[in-house]
Amino acid sequence: MDIVPQLILNSIIAGAIYALVALGFNLIYGATKFFNLAHGVVAAIGGYIVFYLSKTLGLNLYLSVATGVLLAGFAGYLLDKLIYLPLRRKKASNMILLVASLGAFTAIQAIIAIVFTSQFQTLSRNFGSQKIFEVSCPVALRSICYGVGGVITQTQLIIFISGMVIMGALVIVLKKTMFGKMVRAISDDEEVARIVGINTNKIIGYVFFIGSAIAGLAGILVGFDTGIEPTMGMNLLLKGVIASVIGGVGNIYGGVLGAFLIGFVENFGIWKISGEWKDAIAFAVLIVFLIFRPRGIIKK
Repeated sequence: MDIVPQLILNSIIAGAIYALVALGFNLIYGATKFFNLAHGVVAAIGGYIVFYLSKTLGLNLYLSVATGVLLAGFAGYLLDKLIYLPLRRKKASNMILLVASLGAFTAIQAIIAIVFTSQFQTLSRNFGSQKIFEVSCPVALRSICYGVGGVITQTQLIIFISGMVIMGALVIVLKKTMFGKMVRAISDDEEVARIVGINTNKIIGYVFFIGSAIAGLAGILVGFDTGIEPTMGMNLLLKGVIASVIGGVGNIYGGVLGAFLIGFVENFGIWKISGEWKDAIAFAVLIVFLIFRPRGIIKK
């Protein structure tokens, strides 16, 4: 098996994970116009809820995952109602909201470390071995693929499918439903949306729930793929934010496009060098975009 087909598969899976984080982040940013740094730790909340329910309580896998997604969404909803909403009512600036989200991130991460310790945990260990699929390169393209194919696990396949399904569902909701129209109205101008009768605080609360639930699903899938630890939220947050900025902050399509671009650049960037350079490569791409195209690939 050659390295190039496997790098392509790894890039696609990494891009799907970043896309899940970027989708929730972009949805929340579009409605609130501030960088919710606590979005990363919400992903960790989802992973640890599944870990607790499956290991301590012995609940069914699907029930544990569904509960983890819902509770992660509820955690984001509570963050809005208890922290961000009171600050918005006091006309707090985006910088104050940013600092508040950073404080929430730090506090929740510390609580997770206290409750579950800082030890690395693997969710897949609780449910047995995974299926492994071999993806073959078409004969006509093997000269381009530089090999015959690569392998992908069942969890990685689910990650990719989940990213695509959630992106499609969000597009349909935002474009075809009354709720989506209200979210877009708030994204365009919250004050005008309030004047025409939209309960903006209620809708933003729902947006936090949906965006946080998506982040929680990302954390759960990462837990099954590689494992969980209290600090996992920071890496997911950074990659999600980078993907959002590169693709276009507040744009659903742009976030997904930026996520897959980062996935490919990272994995092919470390082809000939150490994997420790992966984060540096991602930030280098971010800096290039901030200098030459700050609005991202697709503007909002």
